[in-house]
Amino acid sequence: QVQLVESGGGLVQPGGSLRLRCVASGSIFSINAMGWYRQAPGKQRELVGAINSGGRTNYADSAKGRFTISRDNAKNTVYLQMDSLKPEDTAVYYCNADVYSSGSYYVNNYWGQGTQVTVSS
Repeated sequence: QVQLVESGGGLVQPGGSLRLRCVASGSIFSINAMGWYRQAPGKQRELVGAINSGGRTNYADSAKGRFTISRDNAKNTVYLQMDSLKPEDTAVYYCNADVYSSGSYYVNNYWGQGTQVTVSS
């Protein structure tokens, strides 16, 4: 079984910063891409940023220049550093990963439970 657990969300003022963390655990052989998505009330879930196993990144236009995604392969962990936060960044942020599980020859996609980010005041 593979589990993704996010942490680091909270309430922050506009212009502030947060760092989200997602740790994957379980029967993991390797992890290909890891990414962050977000979903605001009444809106569709959208990609924020992603990073592959070699460290190559890509970002949504809304995040580019403000957010930085990184990973620690030894710890099966992905981070999202969010700077210059805006009220429109308010959403539940979900971790996502493509995982090759031990004893399997195919990739499975997993989601975390999400962490709330609120940018207000």
